[in-house]
Amino acid sequence: MAVEYNAFITEETIEGDADGPLADARVAVKDNISTAGIRTTCGSEMLADYVPPYSATVVDRLTEAGATVVGKTNMDEFGMGTTTETSAFGPTRNPADPERVPGGSSGGSAAAVAAGAADVALGSDTGGSVRCPAAFCGVVGIKPTYGLVSRYGLVAYANSLEQIGPIAADVETAAKALSVIAGPDPNDGTTRDPSAVDGADGDTAYAAAADGDVDGLTIGVPTELFDGADDRVVETVEAAIADLETQGATTTEISLPSVEHAVQAYYVIAMSEASSNLARFDGVRYGHRAESDGNWNESFAETREAGFGAEVKRRILLGTYALSAGYHDKYYKKAQDARAWVRQDFEEAFADVDVIASPTMPVLPFELGESLDDPLRMYLADANTTPVNLANLPAVSVPAGDVDGLPVGLQLVGPKFGEKTVIRAASAVEES
Repeated sequence: MAVEYNAFITEETIEGDADGPLADARVAVKDNISTAGIRTTCGSEMLADYVPPYSATVVDRLTEAGATVVGKTNMDEFGMGTTTETSAFGPTRNPADPERVPGGSSGGSAAAVAAGAADVALGSDTGGSVRCPAAFCGVVGIKPTYGLVSRYGLVAYANSLEQIGPIAADVETAAKALSVIAGPDPNDGTTRDPSAVDGADGDTAYAAAADGDVDGLTIGVPTELFDGADDRVVETVEAAIADLETQGATTTEISLPSVEHAVQAYYVIAMSEASSNLARFDGVRYGHRAESDGNWNESFAETREAGFGAEVKRRILLGTYALSAGYHDKYYKKAQDARAWVRQDFEEAFADVDVIASPTMPVLPFELGESLDDPLRMYLADANTTPVNLANLPAVSVPAGDVDGLPVGLQLVGPKFGEKTVIRAASAVEES
């Protein structure tokens, strides 16, 4: 069935241990997460034949917990996209409507779960790439706090923004997978032990938090993340929030003025980091190598011309420009200042509320091909998800309902290491 939607790039099995909390669970792994002996392409011609010599920490933890890896899922090339149409292996289709995109960049992972080809899937979320496809495909996606889950073995796009997170058909299953992959890793210096963080709940038994108890929970509703969204999306999300009120939660309107600049800041930072990270793919150290009779510079240029797709080239060029002499302070430094403002706005909001609710995506799933000729439209669709990555916070996308058969996601954002709170709130949405 997943073949019908082009959800997988490679279908190979890694058997898990016989016992464990995920025994018998089928797990799909996004194709930018390393798997020993199984190719890891990042959805790119540049790495079409790359086979890693080791597995990512998250893969090892899943198999040790009893899960069986069933394949590597399709994705936007190097994670750069919102639709899973920039993949060198063709677009993934949305199981909810095969004429529409599944979201991105972890679209293959969400589609595999929605199609029933996997019980759990791993994605990576740099600016919404777990939550966006979860919303578009009508499944659950968790973006953890930065540092909760190891990135060792994840092919880097933008190191300061991205996190690996689980996708599943229900909140409890996604939370159970998060419990397995969470925790410090000596191979990743950015990971942190929640028990060592002031004010954080060090218990990582996240599945137990999916109890649906939101009595006394205060939900902040930011006007900025509803303005400009499709009216049908807003109505569906507002109805889901109203259901939480009937279960004992209270809502209050809040303002996050900085998020109006989040998309601009995010793309400057992400593209700048990408231009540095992707410099290694030159045909000498890594990746495809073009045949050339010219000198090294010509070979390098021809290799990257042939190996990278249009969207990746666009982001490398823009990122290199933003970091270049004379423009660093004008663009990159200002973007980092905006990031600090976003982080401050969230911190102030969480002094008064427990979670923040908004539409995950302000629009319904695009039709296939609709956004490819208008990259700016694709970038602006990330308006509600990118602020979370800039602030390094946890968030969940949970199905809120549908519009004409197309899924709509509700995003719930929590304070740092507040995964239990957002999981609890998401499970209440699911129950209603």
